[in-house]
Amino acid sequence: MESPELTFTLAYIVFSLCFVFTPNEFRSAGLTVQNVFSSWLGSEDLGFIQYHVKRSSITLLIHSALPLGYYMGMCFAAPEKQLGYIHQVSDGWRVFLLLSLCLQLVSWTLIIYWSRYHWHNHPISRALQAHVQPPYSSWGSVATSINTEFRRIDKFATGAPGARVIITDSWVLKNDCHVTVTDSRQHELTPDSASPIQLLTLRVESINPAVRPFDIRLISTDYAELREKLHAPIRTSANVVIHQTISDLFLDTFRAQVDLNPPYTLPEGQEVEPCIGCMQVPAGTKLVRLCHAEGADNVLECQQCFCRPMWCLSCLGRWFASRQDQQRPETWLSSRVPCPTCRAKFCILDICVVH
Repeated sequence: MESPELTFTLAYIVFSLCFVFTPNEFRSAGLTVQNVFSSWLGSEDLGFIQYHVKRSSITLLIHSALPLGYYMGMCFAAPEKQLGYIHQVSDGWRVFLLLSLCLQLVSWTLIIYWSRYHWHNHPISRALQAHVQPPYSSWGSVATSINTEFRRIDKFATGAPGARVIITDSWVLKNDCHVTVTDSRQHELTPDSASPIQLLTLRVESINPAVRPFDIRLISTDYAELREKLHAPIRTSANVVIHQTISDLFLDTFRAQVDLNPPYTLPEGQEVEPCIGCMQVPAGTKLVRLCHAEGADNVLECQQCFCRPMWCLSCLGRWFASRQDQQRPETWLSSRVPCPTCRAKFCILDICVVH
């Protein structure tokens, strides 16, 4: 039987990790710093900068108190250790308590330092001070400008809570910066979607030497809206390909899956004709019934197609995507569509690359 000490330790570690790196389940249950201290933080819409100055400060306090909370919890989970009596505990627990108290003391000292002169020393305030130039006379006037524009409904916002990218008419990205798409990564599964997504990394470099370059990340389907909102041109690295629609993302997965299927060898003497969809490249695919899934009454759901190779892989992939339920992209790979020429039903397992 597991000891209460071990059970509490494991439970507290899981709780702490979830509280610091908040998953959707904790966020839905309201177990976040923003929800617990909402009455003190005020409204983000009314004072965006002031809200996040307070939020970051209280977050530091709460996170630094987690080790001390563990010690206090162990006083009840393992009463036989007598952790409530400092002079009776072991040296290990005494050191742990001392470090926990020191961590809390350092956090309070740091927050008191930040709060001096109306939070002038806070990292957010110091970052805004780099933008103090006409027409802004102080970091407070910069904050007022950001607060005003944040309240507008036409701002661009993307990303999960706690890691959002927000762009207004003048902030957070302004005309005096260069934006470059430096990297793109495709993820097949995400916590919020069963369909693949492409994450773009954008490097933001200001012409103001006091502002350090930084990176932002967003989903490629939000890229077009971001580009419309920005007043600065966006450059793209030579090795980055941006997929701005779900269909573009699907084509990459579609090609990868088709490459796993057996190739189709042309009969001797038969020549490959141009793709009738784009007329730009040779027709590189042939539909061969390889799937033997049965539907109702033991009837095969996929049918044999007798058409010669007539479509390239890209055009066939776009046809496949266009016949799907656009609201349920997670079902696309397992769906069946009619051949664009003879209407015979096929699935992705029936598509072979012509060799």
